[in-house]
Amino acid sequence: MSESVRITPSPLLTTAGAVPNPDDSPDAGVAWHYGDPLREQRTAERAVAIVDRSNRFVLSIGGDERLSWLHTISSQHVTNLPDGTSAENLSLDLNGRVEHHFVLTDQVGVTWIDTEATTGPELLTFLQKMVFWAKAEPKPEPETAVLSLLGPDVRRPRFLEALGIAELPGTYEAVALPGGGFLRSMPWPGEHAWDLVVPRERLGDWWRTLTEAGAEPAGTWAFEALRVTALRPRLGLDTDDRTIPHEVGWIGGVAEHGAVHLDKGCYRGQETVARVHNLGKPPRHLVLLHLDGSADTRPVPGDAVTAGGRTVGRVGTVVDHHELGPIALALLKRSVPADTALEAGNTAAAIDADSVPDHDDFQPGRAAVDRLRGR
Repeated sequence: MSESVRITPSPLLTTAGAVPNPDDSPDAGVAWHYGDPLREQRTAERAVAIVDRSNRFVLSIGGDERLSWLHTISSQHVTNLPDGTSAENLSLDLNGRVEHHFVLTDQVGVTWIDTEATTGPELLTFLQKMVFWAKAEPKPEPETAVLSLLGPDVRRPRFLEALGIAELPGTYEAVALPGGGFLRSMPWPGEHAWDLVVPRERLGDWWRTLTEAGAEPAGTWAFEALRVTALRPRLGLDTDDRTIPHEVGWIGGVAEHGAVHLDKGCYRGQETVARVHNLGKPPRHLVLLHLDGSADTRPVPGDAVTAGGRTVGRVGTVVDHHELGPIALALLKRSVPADTALEAGNTAAAIDADSVPDHDDFQPGRAAVDRLRGR
């Protein structure tokens, strides 16, 4: 990663009790927890927690044609995205496999994108190579950082006052913050989730203002636990180099909280998306696994999931949840029944039946073929 796009370790790691993520973690450089990760999860669900996610890679796109250009090279419908609106988006390869997942917000003539620290530089390079003659200017924004506020109590007047806004934005909407940056509402990792995308030099100011208003520090452990129970995938942990959007629940426009709009013009990988939507079903799907809490070891992302010694999938994010105990996301073959006894790595595992997607949706292409064949 070049120095011009490097995301520096967070200054908030000096916060009392902060335990940093391991160096090999995709969240290295920010706090993993503050001494009691299970309590931090409860706080994020029931009160207000603030999470340092300043390891996210941030870039901006200026230029009058930024949205129409981005529309042509990505999976989401963003040509007419209103000012102050956000969306999730993907970059796919020619075979429809996911290369990048990112969140974008169009705010006062600039499109802001944040994505994984590990793959952000590659996304930036791809965007810069695809500009050609369009009036669009992608550039890194290492001096911009992300914080997340989680919990229902963010709606209380004292937090609106601390944020300096009159009301909270609706899902995928954004409002400007005093001193620069914006507050964005997200549909995950929990029901009550907001991101602050702000100047990095003001991270400490915002942290202090919001904790003084009553937000409690929580690490990425808490954020990830909520994300896993919400069945929200994370690129590189819950996906591999064969993952297509249908397998991990990324299908849908902004209104469906998805990242792939099914009614838009051509883009790289569209043929696979359309074929699976109209004629087929995904070969795998994302499910929640309950892991044996008495086991001496835990699986890690990328470990095989096996049934009777036969590989049927791969392990994704593994985390301890304050109510469910050890859990994981996993990409499994669609044909695996929900009551199958599994092993995730060397740990016994069971599928959460409620997490299994329904693949019986109406398929217009398949219906047309059946009509032609007289079925």
